[in-house]
Amino acid sequence: MTGGLYAAFSPATAHETESDTAKIEKGRELFLVGCSSCHGLNAEGISTQRDGQQYGPSLIGVGAAAVDFQVGTGRMPMAQPGAQAPRKTVAYNEEETEQLAAYVASLGAGPAVPTESDYSIDGLSAEERQEAIKNGGQIFLTNCTACHNFNGSGGAMPRGGYAPALKGVEEKHIYEAMLTGPQSMDVFSNGNLSPEQKRDVIAYLKSIENPTEYGGFGLGGLGPVSEGIFAWLFGVGGSVAFAIWIAAHTTRSKKGKVEA
Repeated sequence: MTGGLYAAFSPATAHETESDTAKIEKGRELFLVGCSSCHGLNAEGISTQRDGQQYGPSLIGVGAAAVDFQVGTGRMPMAQPGAQAPRKTVAYNEEETEQLAAYVASLGAGPAVPTESDYSIDGLSAEERQEAIKNGGQIFLTNCTACHNFNGSGGAMPRGGYAPALKGVEEKHIYEAMLTGPQSMDVFSNGNLSPEQKRDVIAYLKSIENPTEYGGFGLGGLGPVSEGIFAWLFGVGGSVAFAIWIAAHTTRSKKGKVEA
């Protein structure tokens, strides 16, 4: 009688539980085929036989957000182990990515996939949007420019790693990267940066994706390195070339007068 009453008055809840279970099972099937060779049959991770380093790290407790970021950006599955997983063509569709994330999330508590309300400022007024962009810019310049450059163009990191460019990256994936700290990146949990602060950082990054170059050619926005190279090659180099041309021209003129 109790079971019948529960099914009669809570059909939606029962259906949702069944759907989640089926999603986890399908995610495990996908995991066994495409991920277990590196991460183990139970996502416990696999170590190399030579020096004990992780061939594929354990995924227990990383949460659905980490899977959604790595798989949703094509970084996983990797073709072969390396210093850093590059972004490439996505191997799984959205439904399969969701199933993989559900399976990994079932193995241990971890950050969930953020919703649009977490990273979007569309619901804010014009004044609130400007304030969010301003706050996000201050947070980004304080915490992120050392690796990602002052305008999100990316940069080199030690041991073969690099900070990828942030232009053109989906808002959800930027939020997930801050939340989970993939590869060389630090983890900015909600205790370090609140969800509102993460949202503001994303708003700032989107506001500078297509900046107006008031000074002319922006040189890719890479900062003083590219600007210094340009100055040496074209500024100093041009001056040296012009000086050589003047000296050669003067010599020819004197020779002509002597012969005359």
